[in-house]
Amino acid sequence: MTGVEVDSRRVRPGDLFVAVSRGEAYIDDARGRGAVATLVPDDDFVALAAIGSAVRAKSAARVVAITGSVGKTSTKDILAALLWPHVRLVAAEAGFNNEIGLPLTLCRVEPDTEVVVTEMGMRGAGQIQALAEIARPHIGVITAIAPAHLELLGSLEQIVRAKAELLEALPPGGVAVVPAVAPELEPFVPAGVELRRVEPAEVQVRDGLARVRFGGRDVVFSFSARHQAANAVTALTVCEVLGVPLPDGVVDVTFSRWRSQESELPGGGLLLNDAWNANPVAMQAALVYLRDRAGGRRTVAILGEMAELGAEAKRFHADVDTDGIDLVVGVGELALGYEPDEWVADAAAAARVARELVLPGDVVLVKGSRSVGLEIVAEALSGVAAQ
Repeated sequence: MTGVEVDSRRVRPGDLFVAVSRGEAYIDDARGRGAVATLVPDDDFVALAAIGSAVRAKSAARVVAITGSVGKTSTKDILAALLWPHVRLVAAEAGFNNEIGLPLTLCRVEPDTEVVVTEMGMRGAGQIQALAEIARPHIGVITAIAPAHLELLGSLEQIVRAKAELLEALPPGGVAVVPAVAPELEPFVPAGVELRRVEPAEVQVRDGLARVRFGGRDVVFSFSARHQAANAVTALTVCEVLGVPLPDGVVDVTFSRWRSQESELPGGGLLLNDAWNANPVAMQAALVYLRDRAGGRRTVAILGEMAELGAEAKRFHADVDTDGIDLVVGVGELALGYEPDEWVADAAAAARVARELVLPGDVVLVKGSRSVGLEIVAEALSGVAAQ
């Protein structure tokens, strides 16, 4: 077999098609595209875990696992850009970070793969532990601790505990990469595991490029968002652990879809499409980026509500600082907490309103939790359908 797929549209000749989530309806399509075998599992997750674990067991590659309340996918994207020139690499696609996506990442490992970069999402206690049992990482990275998934976990302390499951899974000789500003994680680092603390980022942005200080020199990246500098320092720290040299020239980073994506708008405007997800820390960082990127142009923030924040959800929304933004559009009931200039109930209404309110030359941020689905607002503004 050449690969494993759960989406029949992605099947190539020689692949195994695993029919998850009632995917047996697409078996004929998968066979027509060249699948050499199909599997209809009794338990989707158990089957994929077994396949991913089997592939992982045969590989001598070093495995990096990245989790965190914010920045895990962007850190993965930056790390992949840093590693590609130096090692034979497999990195998780987009947000492949759950019990389906992680095994699919492992199934792309080849005999000559040297490094695997995985991403681990978390919706509740025990999930990261389960993912780590499949991936068995050598290097565990926690990007940040922030109030995300409070509705499920109840407190910031429980978020720390859930994220720390990754550290506890590391083997003797492994390396834990954690923020220096999150000492609450350090008690969970097992004996025999090396601890690397990621210091706060020093960054300068000039001519649309971020110059991030690391190892006594400036490393230049193709992005201009200051909040990505913290993710860059984390990725550079992992490179240091792996023995990969600091890059020469500009590191060209391609972020996953709907994360810090920039595109020109008709009339000379600019769209900052960050519609993938949101929590209070990420929302505030995105608004700072909007102000910085505007360069004096009119700013528009189309902000969806932030999900899974629990009993304090209204307070978290009210605490978001939108000062200095010329026009704020709130989407969803909780988004009333932003005290927006305009408010709509859902993403479809936001798309209609955005076309009316956004003027030529505006710099527009679109950001909200995944459940709000604000990508259709970005599509409406740009006039380009999602790929």
